[in-house]
Amino acid sequence: MEDKKFYTLSEIEDIHIGKKGTPERDNYEQRMQSFLVGEAIKQTRQSKKLTQEELGARIGVQPAQISRIESGRNLTLTTVAKVFRAMNVGAKLEIDGLGKVALW
Repeated sequence: MEDKKFYTLSEIEDIHIGKKGTPERDNYEQRMQSFLVGEAIKQTRQSKKLTQEELGARIGVQPAQISRIESGRNLTLTTVAKVFRAMNVGAKLEIDGLGKVALW
């Protein structure tokens, strides 16, 4: 049986995306953080049993905009704050490389 090399996620990212600090890696990490925030918004909306239409009406945007927000596009801190406020959820965004989103 031949020896196999095992790689960490960070090593795979270095090989396929680029080393930390390169424009490619920075772009990737920013997209991942946006995706995680969008996913937290989606899961929270669903747990509150709100449709995209209902959430959109609460913050004054079309359902298509909610879809973009939930997929991590068009995110600004102002938008994220409006969305969580509209759902009566406190949120804390922790940027530590893992892109954690704490909800309460």
